Amino acid sequence: MSFTMSCQTKTSQDKETIVPEFSKILDSLKVKGSILIFDFSNKTFYSNDFTWAKKGFLPASTFKIPNSIIALETGVIKSESDVFKWNGEKRWNKNWEKDLTFKEAFKYSCVPCYQEVALKIGYDRMKTNLKKLDYNTMIFNPSQIDNFWLEGESKISQIQQIQFLKRLYFSELPISKSTETTMKSIMFIEKIDDYTLSGKTGLSVSNEHYNGWLVGYFEVKDKVYFFATNLEPIQKDFIKEEFYASRIIATKEVFKSLNFLK
Repeated sequence: MSFTMSCQTKTSQDKETIVPEFSKILDSLKVKGSILIFDFSNKTFYSNDFTWAKKGFLPASTFKIPNSIIALETGVIKSESDVFKWNGEKRWNKNWEKDLTFKEAFKYSCVPCYQEVALKIGYDRMKTNLKKLDYNTMIFNPSQIDNFWLEGESKISQIQQIQFLKRLYFSELPISKSTETTMKSIMFIEKIDDYTLSGKTGLSVSNEHYNGWLVGYFEVKDKVYFFATNLEPIQKDFIKEEFYASRIIATKEVFKSLNFLK
């Protein structure tokens, strides 16, 4: 059964502005897709492709944001210093081949760690809490509890990603203050000069079809800008590391093109 995100749609007063320069930036990186930025102070969305921005894609590891919230709210995780013990099995990401704190598991996007979290949360509590968070476009049954964000019919759009992030940032989610504080801590990526970047990457692969996310927000002095970047490689023989890096490179470049960052 699917639901609609009633609280996560664009409001009527929000403006949409097409910025062709975004497409030039994506072309230079040999990727296609959409970058969506929301300037909260001006209530304006900026993008190169609003049709793409409103399409649903698998959330991939961006789902670690609601998954983490639910883990904290249900007590499956107590704090960002909780430790996931590595069982010694070989993993495709070397960063996962060691004991990781909850904060490190989020940073390194440890799939096995978060599969463990989802299994502990369980189907019923996951369903109940996703509905409570108004994050209801996830479609799964009990047998899919540890992978529904990576494969299957679950979908989320860039617009919905931003609306969810806004609610988290402005303390509008029905969660405890301690959960909110922990989330903002583990989502921190970097602080450079006059801005702070927070967010989460995501990557889904189906039949060699790659779809990459970067969602989050920039805090620049007294302003906050939310963003959701969703990209796919143009070439079949692309270099994976370059594609992974393109998510953050493209996002920063479009912010600079709007003069939101130096």
